[in-house]
Amino acid sequence: MASTQTLYRTHTCGELTNVNKDQQVTLSGWIHRKRDHGQLMFIDLRDHFGVTQCILEPESKGFLVADKLSNECIIQVKGKVSLRSPDTVNPNIKTGAIEVVVEEVIVIAQSFPLPFPINQDLDCPEDLRLTYRYLDLRREKVHKNIVLRSAVISYLRNKMIEQGFMEFQTPILTASSPEGARDYIVPSRIHPGKFYALPQAPQQFKQLLMVAGFDKYFQIAPCFRDEDARADRSPGEFYQLDFEMSFVSQEDVFSAIEPVLYGVFNKFANGRKVSPAPFRRITYDEAMLVYGSDKPDLRNPLVITDVSEIFVDSPFVVFDSITKKGGAVRAVRVPGAGSQPRSFFDKLESWAQENGMQGLGYVVVEPNGIKGPIAKFLSEGRVQRLLQLTQMKESDVLFFAADANIEKAAKSAGLIRTKVARTLDLIDLNCFEFCWIVDFPMYERDEETGLIQFCHNPFSMPQGGMDALQNSDPLSIKAYQYDVVCNGIELSSGAIRNHEPETLYKAFEIAGYDRSVVDEKFSGMINAFRFGAPPHGGCAPGIDRIVMLLADEPSIREIIAFPFNQQAM
Repeated sequence: MASTQTLYRTHTCGELTNVNKDQQVTLSGWIHRKRDHGQLMFIDLRDHFGVTQCILEPESKGFLVADKLSNECIIQVKGKVSLRSPDTVNPNIKTGAIEVVVEEVIVIAQSFPLPFPINQDLDCPEDLRLTYRYLDLRREKVHKNIVLRSAVISYLRNKMIEQGFMEFQTPILTASSPEGARDYIVPSRIHPGKFYALPQAPQQFKQLLMVAGFDKYFQIAPCFRDEDARADRSPGEFYQLDFEMSFVSQEDVFSAIEPVLYGVFNKFANGRKVSPAPFRRITYDEAMLVYGSDKPDLRNPLVITDVSEIFVDSPFVVFDSITKKGGAVRAVRVPGAGSQPRSFFDKLESWAQENGMQGLGYVVVEPNGIKGPIAKFLSEGRVQRLLQLTQMKESDVLFFAADANIEKAAKSAGLIRTKVARTLDLIDLNCFEFCWIVDFPMYERDEETGLIQFCHNPFSMPQGGMDALQNSDPLSIKAYQYDVVCNGIELSSGAIRNHEPETLYKAFEIAGYDRSVVDEKFSGMINAFRFGAPPHGGCAPGIDRIVMLLADEPSIREIIAFPFNQQAM
């Protein structure tokens, strides 16, 4: 770091080393910590760049000034750089080999008593932290998170430009466009009674840019959605690396973004492993069957098996009735868990009931067969087939999830898979595992009305195009839709877009929308497509979630400078 002489400092608090020995320096910053040892006073002086230890001797004219100050007062110190004795060197900070012997202290700003300590990483109520967020941001961990966020955004921007993408800004005040959440609206001054909507995503605008002939677009896009808070979702606003490309297939999109995602995680992983590109491709059907989720955490070694056939016409009436209704029985194999105490199984049973399951059936493989709550209902032949299907070995445990609704059975099995892996510490916390979830269903049937509706993204190109829409069972049609997932967190959804007007009309018709509805709701895009739209696609990885994973934070609010609280306030 080059030194910059200013009115307030000759160096920053993270800059001085042993090469500065005997230099006269001026530093400015906050009193991070003050220690009075009688004959010597030590002040750790902090600024954005780091911390420098300062020493004041009783005879120095700055001693009496500093003695009256508290933590977080801002001061300027002038003095000489001295080398620390070998036994007092701090190897954990860049300035740990030196200290500044202070000759003069100038008070720049006093501080009121603090609502919580800045120099300690103590837990305190989140509402208090957010009320005094400007103080919270002084804390080392939170400060580093925001610096990391800035570095991540810079990296992403540079990497996209290197690949030939051009950065454009799309409107913030726009018309409402259905994106799956509620809009934030802004009243118009010159059109009384009418409102602008803040964009939930720049979806239509970036597609119009492709129609306009720009080949590769991106922006660090602000998006606004009125939705409930979650650990990985901030209410109100969020940012995404939004991009779109023309004349591309699904694999072209993957090839464009994989080096960017791998690169940013590899650069800021801090020693953790990152799965290399190309990322694994997993179909939606496989993800739901094997992992019980369309956002699978591949760090978890446990997998799920469909064992429905074992219980067809079996004496276990509960599972037999489910299979007769067209439902499913799924099993999660846990190697070696048979040695766990009874309390392990009892706690899981209670957890299952708290999460809406009727119970948690299981069997344990022993030298002479199996035991467990449902073992008595399984004949020798069924046991052998069960062991064959699941590849169970001695001391393995098999947990069961069943439901007349196949998707519910899959999700219950997925919850069990995650719960057991976390309980037994089976998840590798030292890596980032990426995958693409592909081949999402284009349509699904509404359980209450029985009507066909869009499953994921209505603007995706159906696999097979118009021919599939005209001649196939809608529930069998897959779409060119995809999600990129890391460690069980969905970073982005994307798609190859349906750029053909008639195919788009047909896709909406199957879901029960008349042409007039499409014309009314999406007139800008459908009209543009009539003038020739290239095949195009893209996606938009979430900046907030990327930084949350890299910072290893459990809540997305920890990596946003000024976030809403959980009540969107």
